[in-house]
Amino acid sequence: MAAIHPPQHAYPGRPIDLQPERASRATATTFPLVKEDAFEAIRMVLRKDHEMAGHQVDGPITIYCLDGQIAFTARGQTHDLTAGHWLFLLGNEPHSLRAIEDSSVLLTILFPHSSREHQVQPSPEPGSPIYPHLS
Repeated sequence: MAAIHPPQHAYPGRPIDLQPERASRATATTFPLVKEDAFEAIRMVLRKDHEMAGHQVDGPITIYCLDGQIAFTARGQTHDLTAGHWLFLLGNEPHSLRAIEDSSVLLTILFPHSSREHQVQPSPEPGSPIYPHLS
């Protein structure tokens, strides 16, 4: 099975190509890949000089630069991330980023555990949709 390209949502066990299909960064768009109880993954597209001012989230995050170059500031330091570079922050850490050039990144946000225990869900029956709410 070939990898699918956004804007289709990701499904467990199914590859997805995060690079724009035959498109330049100039026409690519930010796209939520998946949102679950434990995490959310987003392919973010940032245009040159776009800045996301200081903010923070409750849970840990990872940032993986797919292409382009961004300046990521946290803990009083700014780091340039280019294609293939990755970093993570713990929860509630203020950070900001700025696109030095048109760029795309994979952002993953891990959600803090709730007070209820995580329960394992049974596998769906063969042929039934994995995410029925997206069908």
